[in-house]
Amino acid sequence: MSVFDRNSDKNPNWERETLEKLAFASLKEQRAARRWGIFFKALIFVYLFGVFILFRWELEDDGGSSGEKHTAVVEINGVISSDTEANADSVIHALRKAFEDEDTAGVIMRINSPGGSPVQSGYINNEMRRLREEYPDIPLHAVITDMGASGGYYIAVGAENIYADKSSLVGSIGVIMSGFGFVDTLQKLGVERRLLTAGGHKGMLDPFSPEQAEEKQHVQKLLDQIHQQFIDTVKLGRGERLQDDESIFSGLIWTGEEAMRLGLVDDLASSSSIAKNVIGAETLVNFTAEKDVVERLLEDLGVSARHLVLEEVFTPRLQ
Repeated sequence: MSVFDRNSDKNPNWERETLEKLAFASLKEQRAARRWGIFFKALIFVYLFGVFILFRWELEDDGGSSGEKHTAVVEINGVISSDTEANADSVIHALRKAFEDEDTAGVIMRINSPGGSPVQSGYINNEMRRLREEYPDIPLHAVITDMGASGGYYIAVGAENIYADKSSLVGSIGVIMSGFGFVDTLQKLGVERRLLTAGGHKGMLDPFSPEQAEEKQHVQKLLDQIHQQFIDTVKLGRGERLQDDESIFSGLIWTGEEAMRLGLVDDLASSSSIAKNVIGAETLVNFTAEKDVVERLLEDLGVSARHLVLEEVFTPRLQ
């Protein structure tokens, strides 16, 4: 008689009980492993948070008075929008910090942008003019690098002077709104458009409905008004430096060299040369708002704090 036969005689359910014990042991081991996993992930998160605090202290220490005059730099990079890095809140906050620093000899708004929101651009332009009045002894210059077009140029004219490279793209003083019309496409496909609205023009510019002349005229009026606001802002900022050439406001774009001829740019120069030769403080200090240290570290690691905390700790799992 084998061992298995003797066990079955003593306890006919020994196989089931053995499997249950193995299953419970495995489950216990998985739970223990998961608890340790959560512990180590939480430990990593606490470590990163500690690193963030240390970096924040260092940044605050660096932002204090050093006794040496510098040129503050605030950058506008990419599309100007409320949900991009080039948003008015971040840029204005950086500008205020730059002007408030007692070692700031001058401020450079360094622009590389194709444009974007006229509202966000207007906010920044207004704040630039306000800060110039509040701090008359601190010059504010704009330096266009690759591109300062549309909303990017709208911001630039808030500065005392505008500089660019000879190959920079400058201008595009205009307003645009675009879309598509799919009315004939729907008809060819045999699709019926059903649009319910409360208000005669609530479905204005619906791409699946025929274009209405009255609505088109209304939108064109809005664009013309915004365009005129843009023109007025450019004329206010540039004054008599602008040439008497209506093509300036046509939406065309020029090289920095041609823009200087038209009065859109004062001279051809870089940020470093303006800091040294115009402001007189060669050291550049970047005040541009940046992401928190923790966010940058987590991005480098390819993981977000939301994934680490919410998904790994609080998400139910079947195990």
